Amino acid sequence: MRIGVVGEQGLDRGPLVPFCNVSGSDAKDYLKPDSKSLYFKIKISLVEALAGYTAQITTLDGRTLTVPINSIISPTYEEVVKGEGMPIPKDASKRGNVRIKFNIRFPARLTTEQKTGIKKLLASP
Repeated sequence: MRIGVVGEQGLDRGPLVPFCNVSGSDAKDYLKPDSKSLYFKIKISLVEALAGYTAQITTLDGRTLTVPINSIISPTYEEVVKGEGMPIPKDASKRGNVRIKFNIRFPARLTTEQKTGIKKLLASP
């Protein structure tokens, strides 16, 4: 995991914002300066969004969280893991939340057969 800082202290470019990149995956997590939550944005396929996905998240202290998601993941869906985010400064025994958002990759094109299959599969009874 690589930790860095976006922005420059003392300049009128806004506050310093720490960020983390998880190497070896498409996951990018980031911290918002006004929040106790640790945010992750993960790229997933349309199939994973519809059929289920298990997120593997590495926390800042090096632990790996396995988060199974069995709900349909829409573009606005957010999964929240309570108590696994940033330490709360006033009470070190408590933590904020991990919030996972998703960037769903749609196929660039489908064959006629694929379109027919999807329509048949997703058609209302």
